[in-house]
Formats: sequence, structure tokens, C-alpha cells
Amino acid sequence: MAKLYFYYASMNAGKSTNLLQADFNYRERGMTTMLFTAAIDDRFAAGTITSRIGLSAPATPFDTATDIAAEVAARHDVTPLACVLVDEAQFLTDAQVDQLAWLADRLGVPVLAYGLRTDFQGQLFPGSARLLALADSLIEIKSVCACGRKATMNLRVDDSGRPIAQGQQTEIGGNDRYVALCRRHFSEALAG
Repeated sequence: MAKLYFYYASMNAGKSTNLLQADFNYRERGMTTMLFTAAIDDRFAAGTITSRIGLSAPATPFDTATDIAAEVAARHDVTPLACVLVDEAQFLTDAQVDQLAWLADRLGVPVLAYGLRTDFQGQLFPGSARLLALADSLIEIKSVCACGRKATMNLRVDDSGRPIAQGQQTEIGGNDRYVALCRRHFSEALAG
């Protein structure tokens, strides 16, 4: 039975690297996969999943209007898919997460979704909240705070490295905009 998996972590934990490794493992065995990434994240190249360690692969970009189930079903009819992999899954809509569950339940294709659990204010992203509710398996990918504890939070910083506590939920960035911290150091940074 195919399952919906949600791999979640803070920034800089290696989510994209893990996704690309899983994709490689399927393809190395002659299996066909389909990759998706958020269209909003064009830091490296649009329609590309890129890890900070230099791995990359082309992917189908999605936005809030993308019917992921229809795109996967159309491709699956031509070439049976062994797996669907989704990067930046926090940007999925509730309906798109429901589509991922449908792909696993009805089409029989395993779905591996990778994303952040919470934003820079410690709030769940809508896509992550729905994945936490529906996924068959929840897998935390560990990252480390500067103090050595597990990093679970994402601190947004300005150009000078000062913490930012207000703003839009989504602001694309990497190490220049976000720091992965344990809850204690996240709270202390925001308290000033």
C-alpha cells in the first residue's frame, strides 16, 4: 500500500538533499519519479530542486492553482510512476495535500513531501498543518542549533543579522535570511 510521507525540519537540515537522494535511489533502480517544487522559490533556478551541497534536479513547479493530482495522473498513464517527491511542501494548499493523499490512496503511488513545519514566528504553514493531519508517516529531519541542541525553529534576520519578528509569512531566502535555532535561543532572540 502506497503512503503519504511528510519529512519536516527547520531550515538547513538537508530536506532537499534527502529528497534528491531518494529520487536518485528510485532512478538508479530504473524506476520513474516525478518531482515538484514551489514556483515561488526561484533562489537557484525556476523549476529546479537544488540543495546547498550542490545537488540539483529539474522539477515541475507548483503554485496555488496547480492541480498536482491531474498532472501526476496524466504522466502516470503514459509512464507508471514509482514515486512522487515534493520539495517546499509547506507552500502546498490544503487541497493539494488532499491530492497527494489521493495519489497514494487511489493511484497507489508513494508520495514523499519535504518541507518546513513552522514559519519565522513559530506558526504552522498551511501545507504543513494539513500534512501533519493527513500523512501516514511523519519523519523529522534533525538540524543543530549553535548551542548543540536540536534546531526546530526558523529565525528570520535582516541584512545585519538582527531578528525580525513581524512580516509576511513567506519570504524566500536561505542562510542570508534565516537561522535554524532551538526553541530556547529562538525565543531569546525574539525577546531581544
